[in-house]
Amino acid sequence: MNVSPAKENILKKIRKALSNSTPLPFPQSEGNSSVYQPSQQDLGLEFAQRFTTLQGKFVFCENQYELVVQLKQVIASNKWDKIYCKEEGLRKTLAENQFDNYSYNDLSSCDTAITTCEWLVARTGSIVMSAAQESGRTVSVYAPVHICIAYTSQLVYDVKDALQNAREKYSGNLPSLITFATGPSRTADIEKTLVVGVHGPKEVYVFLIDK
Repeated sequence: MNVSPAKENILKKIRKALSNSTPLPFPQSEGNSSVYQPSQQDLGLEFAQRFTTLQGKFVFCENQYELVVQLKQVIASNKWDKIYCKEEGLRKTLAENQFDNYSYNDLSSCDTAITTCEWLVARTGSIVMSAAQESGRTVSVYAPVHICIAYTSQLVYDVKDALQNAREKYSGNLPSLITFATGPSRTADIEKTLVVGVHGPKEVYVFLIDK
């Protein structure tokens, strides 16, 4: 195959460039530090503000008893009868507090699904979940309403903090899926009109317990 002199000249320049590393023009811009300043307020408050701005529904509970009371009120006011819950710890808590409709086992036709989470990201109002949880990959996506039970000890400021916690928790053997759910599913692709509940739950609740 004949190569023209001009093309051969270009290839020589490419080979030379690949054999010699080029210093970064802006070495201080490679993510060594966060572009976001640390939060100056309580992480729970910041999460609640971000989360509700994104149309999430936030409920703060001082203890486990208040969680039960608030959760029962929300379920009763919405007349949810088919409650899907796969996680054994949550199922035990619900059973101990006289919930009688938490064991509905058809995710595709449930009214709501209840899960825990890995962490809550205050800066973005995001719920962090992973495939390592008993609820698996699909619960928080397929249910029309997602209820997340979390604790103040699970609050982190930024996404990078959640990822660092994941590396430490799983000793580098990360779960096959880590997802950041930021409010109800929504899109404005069609004529820039916001539609909620397109590719996931129409409503997302976070019950945050002080612990």
